[in-house]
Amino acid sequence: MPNYKKMYYELLNATEEAINKLIAAQRKCEDMYLASDDEDAE
Repeated sequence: MPNYKKMYYELLNATEEAINKLIAAQRKCEDMYLASDDEDAE
């Protein structure tokens, strides 16, 4: 019988890691945007 609890937690952890990676990338891009000159922002 498959270990559904283990499978669930594996997927949950991978999902959380992916979301955190996307959030970090978004924050980095926001910081880059705010640090750029007005001409670069267009």
